[in-house]
Amino acid sequence: MMLSDRRPILLANARIVDPSRDFDIRGDLLIADGIVREAKKGIGAAGVPEGTEVVDCRGMIVAPGLIDMRAFIGEPGAGHRETLASASQAAAAGGVTTIICQPDTSPAIDDPATVDFVLRRARDTAIVHVHPMAALTKGLEGMEMTEIGLLKAAGAVAFTDGEKSVTNAQVMRRALTYARDFDALIVHHTEDPNLVGDGVMNEGEFAARLGLLGIPKAAETVMLERDLRLVALTGGRYHAASVTCAESLEVLRRAKDSGLAVTASASINHATLNEIDIGPYRTFLKVAPPLRAEEDRKALVAALGAGLVDVIMSDHNPQDVETKRLPFAEAAPGAIGLETMLTAGLRLVHSGELDLVTLLRAMSTRPAELLGLPGGTLKNGAPADVIVIDPDMPWLLDPAELKSKCKNTPFDEARLQGRVLRTIVAGRTVYEYL
Repeated sequence: MMLSDRRPILLANARIVDPSRDFDIRGDLLIADGIVREAKKGIGAAGVPEGTEVVDCRGMIVAPGLIDMRAFIGEPGAGHRETLASASQAAAAGGVTTIICQPDTSPAIDDPATVDFVLRRARDTAIVHVHPMAALTKGLEGMEMTEIGLLKAAGAVAFTDGEKSVTNAQVMRRALTYARDFDALIVHHTEDPNLVGDGVMNEGEFAARLGLLGIPKAAETVMLERDLRLVALTGGRYHAASVTCAESLEVLRRAKDSGLAVTASASINHATLNEIDIGPYRTFLKVAPPLRAEEDRKALVAALGAGLVDVIMSDHNPQDVETKRLPFAEAAPGAIGLETMLTAGLRLVHSGELDLVTLLRAMSTRPAELLGLPGGTLKNGAPADVIVIDPDMPWLLDPAELKSKCKNTPFDEARLQGRVLRTIVAGRTVYEYL
């Protein structure tokens, strides 16, 4: 990674929040040699190595860097949408210190050589950590399982077919069985394409009013129910890539209560927006799965608070003007989110729907645990992937200032509160808000 100098840093007088140990105190955090040295009350400038950069963080929050578990990056093959370099700049500005990129590239990340290409390219051009998920099936075609053992050895942190669902239950059963022997995590997009059909938004009264074809919630729930029965059959580790509705939460609850190795993510879009936000056919809010009703959004947030949903991810999916500036039914689904995931999540904290420790746990500690990655913690000796947040700073999102190559944000010109002031990766400052 191309980073700045690595002199020691003391983040003084901060509110230090470490979800990995329910740690929330006023104090100082010392970073040296790329690791967290100490986090406690009263370290003070006198007790630090010579040449330490002392940063007064009064009124600020210091937390572990975020780990975004689902982001599309265009390399290889779609660099016009996003590159590892541009995505990492966007991530740093949003407090994301680790990106988990998806395999639906061109070619797909379905062999060890492509995994190696992504890792090498990230080392050369990215300013944050990048880890690829590899394809679950060859060519993302849902027919033939990839070499999970070889891909994991090459550096893949999990296995998914990205935005595609594996509709063949026998293929999914075999993948879960094979992955179990390598303790590999299967991440699955739960949308039955046949039930989705030509639908473009959540099925219901609002879709009817707009004259748009709806997607029933059953498209998600039926696929999730099938998957969890296969998990019970195989004993594999399974993660639902994006749950969006109350019915799916009931399916998930039953699986967890029965002791299955099952976890789930929700996207920041589904946690903070609903179908009404689509308003006058705003294509920047066309995502897959679609935004649901407000009662589903509230159920998701409650599930996050209860730990039923484990992870909040950005579902960063850059789309250029040619695919978004179209009639709603014809526009490509997807929204960028690396830069706004945390700031949008703070809406839930400011509204009292979610506490800060829970939000940060879902964005840092839990992804690290599920993927077996360092990070998500401020314990002594942990990698110094750290962010400084001003939780109250008001700002208006100007798409022109976003660092992503594409500007398809659902928060276009939104009034936001809270932003990242500094992002530190491996002990080096890679972003500062000036």
